[in-house]
Amino acid sequence: MAARGRAALGEIIRQQRELAELSMRQFAELAGISNPYLSQIERGLRAPSQQVLDGIARALSLSADALYEQAGMAPPGSEPEVNATLEAIAVDPYLTSRQRKALAEIYESFVASSPTGKRNSH
Repeated sequence: MAARGRAALGEIIRQQRELAELSMRQFAELAGISNPYLSQIERGLRAPSQQVLDGIARALSLSADALYEQAGMAPPGSEPEVNATLEAIAVDPYLTSRQRKALAEIYESFVASSPTGKRNSH
């Protein structure tokens, strides 16, 4: 997690803790972490593991995804999958730029209308 992301997430956690009117010590106990570790997270010095973030979120009666969203970050694992088919189309030397674009659009329309309604790994 980048430093800016850690800082934003830490700030959101601190704000939520203060809104819940909990001291750092009370909140750390609820979240199942040490007071110094919580302090480092809130100041953006440390990035919490997923397990720690889940504990923090539970203590705030939120989901970890909601904390990421409030911090303007995508939750881990939510990044779009790399699509090998679209990558292959994009670099095919036998196609013109216009042909690549048209073929990618056709491929996307087939995927969107597939019976499963979502992409499979390619």
